[in-house]
Order: sequence, then structure tokens, then C-alpha cells
Amino acid sequence: MLTDVLTGWTAETLGGLTLLAGAAAWGWLRRRRNQAHPGAAPAIAAGEAARPVRTYTLLGARAADGQPVHLPSSRPAGIQVTWSDPTGKREQFELTDAVLPDGTYAAERVSAYPR
Repeated sequence: MLTDVLTGWTAETLGGLTLLAGAAAWGWLRRRRNQAHPGAAPAIAAGEAARPVRTYTLLGARAADGQPVHLPSSRPAGIQVTWSDPTGKREQFELTDAVLPDGTYAAERVSAYPR
């Protein structure tokens, strides 16, 4: 009688552990596959709302045609981004919450200031 109980318990436990291991492996493979796609959306932390995409105007920067440079980004204010001008010179800009008259947000050049 004790042998029957132990045999049944062992089979159920091993079956449950097998299903649990299979589900964990499937989740790991799925997460890894989604991260491998460069076009995949970035993961959002639990409880964090998706940030809207803002258009930033890089102050003092001009495109090859002389127009102001606009940069769409969902990064929060305070982040520094690097932009290469048409001649290949790299400059850093800090994203701000300041709204310009055209409705875009200002990105201030920080590479102009000595460190």
C-alpha cells in the first residue's frame, strides 16, 4: 500500500516538474526570440506607462539643406543624445521639457560647453 502511494506521488511530481520545466523553457525561448528582432518594441517595466514620442529640435544644428534638425524620440528629458552633422562632426544634445513655438521640444547643445 505504501509502495502504491509513493509510486503515484513520484509520477505526479515528475510529471508536474516536467511541465514546469517545459513552460519555463518555452518562455525563455520566446523572450530570447523577441529580443533578437531589431524592430521589436522595447520592454516596458511593470507599472511604467509607455512614453509618447516627442519631436525635438536640435538647437543650433542645421541639416545639409540648411533646415533645423528634428529628432523624434521617446526618451525622457535629461537624456543626452549624439548627432552627427553633414560634415561628420559629432555633437551632443540634452533633451529638455521646453516647448518651442512650433510645438517641438528643445534639445540643447551640450558639446559646446567645456567640461
